[in-house]
Amino acid sequence: MGIPTLDAVHVGRQPIFDAKGVVVAYELLFRGRMDAVASGRQDTYATSTVMVNAFTEFGIAEVAGNRPCFINLTREFVTGRLPLPFGPEQVVLEILETVEIDDEVIAGITALAEAGYRIALDDFVWGSGHERLLGLASYVKLDLLDGDLSDLDRIVGEIRQHPGLKIVAERLETAEQLAIADRYGMELRQGYVLSRPQVLSTPSLSPSRLRRLELVAALMHPDVRLDKVTTIIASDPALALRVLRVSNSVAAGVVSRISSVRQAIMLIGLTHIRRWATLMVVDDVGEAPEEQLLTALTQARLCETVAPRFGADPAEAFVAGLINGMAQVMAMTPAAMVEQLPLTAEVSDALTTGSGRLGEVLRAVRAYGEGDWGTDDLAGPFLDAMRWSTRTLSAAQRFTPATTAP
Repeated sequence: MGIPTLDAVHVGRQPIFDAKGVVVAYELLFRGRMDAVASGRQDTYATSTVMVNAFTEFGIAEVAGNRPCFINLTREFVTGRLPLPFGPEQVVLEILETVEIDDEVIAGITALAEAGYRIALDDFVWGSGHERLLGLASYVKLDLLDGDLSDLDRIVGEIRQHPGLKIVAERLETAEQLAIADRYGMELRQGYVLSRPQVLSTPSLSPSRLRRLELVAALMHPDVRLDKVTTIIASDPALALRVLRVSNSVAAGVVSRISSVRQAIMLIGLTHIRRWATLMVVDDVGEAPEEQLLTALTQARLCETVAPRFGADPAEAFVAGLINGMAQVMAMTPAAMVEQLPLTAEVSDALTTGSGRLGEVLRAVRAYGEGDWGTDDLAGPFLDAMRWSTRTLSAAQRFTPATTAP
């Protein structure tokens, strides 16, 4: 099978500076097409796409390093109708100015703040109802380009009644606007005069929509078994790769490293796996052909199957084969993918230097794929791996879930 055609996914990233000109955060922005999205859900689609792309396509460390990321939230996320799939460690939740402030929204933001999330009020306008949130917020963003500056003294004075609340001067395009930010002591700044948004792009092969739906449906059962979840995720290389990338953000500060898909799922936790799966279903507006993943999935399965011949762990071999196969599909080097994932030294070394027993497994599988059969007779295991991969992908195509509601 040839290399499949890939789409590119994009995330916009605009720096936020302190008063000294040091980048202290980034706002993440939607960059993509809205053609297939109904007008009433475009904001929600944009938010879910930014989350999925930043955390699972790039990995949040690739996007922002250790700096916090400002992410826009719509009413669905604020009120909990759609789940936030990440913890509060590296995000600031921007409440869009279009969110109508009522008791349900205030209760949702209160719960988020109590859970440790930092709140920012976007395009703040006094009298819109958003002033009711000042006691819950960590940041207030003031538009110095199109905002009403005639009442700035009073607005800044009201904000300063809340100790610790920082002002972000946004949409700065001129030296005069920068001077206003200086005059009022606005702690943070954002705008074209300082830096335009950068667009980050990476090749992507989306997980099967049906596989995502199957995962969400399985996770709805209160007695869902970890083995079932692991089987679903491991059967879709693109989905497994996303889970590994998410585990990288969760693994910050964790001593242990990942050697299997099951271990990544355990590190993230089934609750957050459920939230990510739900969000990826919301994010979906198309469906990647399942057959594009057959090569990578067969390679992962073949590595798993022959691992005992080399004294290697089958679960580690599956992960190594998966990453090696996906690197080929995405026109990346295995070493480049290893940098994005919290892998054990054994898996990492096998992929980057070919060392260890896992390295022997990869060399044998690669050689067989290139027609160099050598002394390792892999014809039987290869056919078994191909049959398994074909059955697995066909099962996904036949799957029709009873419900996908979160």
